[in-house]
Amino acid sequence: MKKFLIALLSVGALISGAAVAEIDNPGGIGGLESLRGASELETTRAADDFKKFPREQVLDSSFVYQPPLIPHNIRSYEVSLNANKCLACHSWKNAKEMGATKISVTHYVNREDAVLADVSPRRYFCLQCHVPQANAKPLVENEYKSVDALK
Repeated sequence: MKKFLIALLSVGALISGAAVAEIDNPGGIGGLESLRGASELETTRAADDFKKFPREQVLDSSFVYQPPLIPHNIRSYEVSLNANKCLACHSWKNAKEMGATKISVTHYVNREDAVLADVSPRRYFCLQCHVPQANAKPLVENEYKSVDALK
């Protein structure tokens, strides 16, 4: 009987603790809130507006070895196993004709440092490193300073 009473009190304490936690922080653990705000996962909200891409404005790099930012819209570009729209303009074969920047020679080197005739598979998916530059407000506060600003 004593064990049953202790078990019953323990379950009651857990349930009341969970209820208090839900009242203090509805729908979350630890007071975290997602970038979509306090909306519930099941609730659908309107999509954000598309970001404005500056036309042909090239921003300087913020740190050493930063992959260059993409200075144009890439909304309908396909980069998949079957196609890479970026290479239509930026490959060594097409860059001069298209007036685009050639991709770096480092993109033609594989893991064993062998130079390849075509883009290395590990460098084929451009959007893993290169992102479009957009005039958008930051999602979260950022106090990043470039190396030059730290001197």
